[in-house]
Amino acid sequence: MEILLANPRGFCAGVDRAIIIVEQALEKFGAPIYVRHEVVHNKFVVDGLKAKGAIFIDDLKDVPACNTVIFSAHGVSKDVRAEAEAMGLRVFDATCPLVTKVHIEVAKMRAADKEIVMIGHKGHPEVEGTMGQVESGIYLVETPKDVAALVVKDPTKLAYVTQTTLSVDDAADIVAALKQKFPEISAPKSDSICYATQNRQDAVKVLASDCDLVIVVGSPNSSNSNRLREVAQNQGIDSYMVDNASFLDASWLIGKKRIGVSAGASAPEVLVKEVVAKLQMLTEAEVQELEGVVENVVFQLPKNLTQA
Repeated sequence: MEILLANPRGFCAGVDRAIIIVEQALEKFGAPIYVRHEVVHNKFVVDGLKAKGAIFIDDLKDVPACNTVIFSAHGVSKDVRAEAEAMGLRVFDATCPLVTKVHIEVAKMRAADKEIVMIGHKGHPEVEGTMGQVESGIYLVETPKDVAALVVKDPTKLAYVTQTTLSVDDAADIVAALKQKFPEISAPKSDSICYATQNRQDAVKVLASDCDLVIVVGSPNSSNSNRLREVAQNQGIDSYMVDNASFLDASWLIGKKRIGVSAGASAPEVLVKEVVAKLQMLTEAEVQELEGVVENVVFQLPKNLTQA
């Protein structure tokens, strides 16, 4: 039996940046530091930051006045920013720069008098933050069926954006449906789905073609991790997502010859190593790292943090 490791996998530049922002804020200002929403969707990471003094909240009303708050990597609406300012909070923004890029695009689309279709998952904090960049004129669709039911004011003044962590294939299907129904719809200037999402999904497709089982390391609320499991599943391969090694089920391995392992962009490598170690314990399999795209992206930290 063999264990094949996908590349790239695990942390992306936006997740690295968000975690460093929380850690540096704790170092500079001491605990507690308040974080609006889980800074990234991974239980291991969040629990580690809690142990260092981070307090995760969903409502700014839970932050004492004149304290410090960090916005998560998923971004926030304009109303949340305004509320933080009104409360006199010191804010460090851990919004992924690629999410911020979508926010800017949405604002420009509305300024050009276009309505916007957002392709994404209802209730996801990134979707709430992106849709909250404008007061009106934005619609959410999750499936081609939603597109079929969509009614807009002027089909000639329409544009779309996507959540950054979607399945590339699913998003393409929805975009195709939009273009068929609204031929004049405008695309964003650059693809909203981020490089890390694309690269990890491509790597899992390669992995699935060589394996008969794929294990994705990631937390249940992680959009990009869920999409990786779905990508493998859509290739006709048995696929499971685990938060950590304790979630592995030995029955999944029965009759399997090659096990593929990947990790969502919010899952740390330490969890991957633990999963691989347990798989080796159960199977005595050899481990092989697959080649893949080398990512050298690094995002700068907020100046108000580095200069504080």
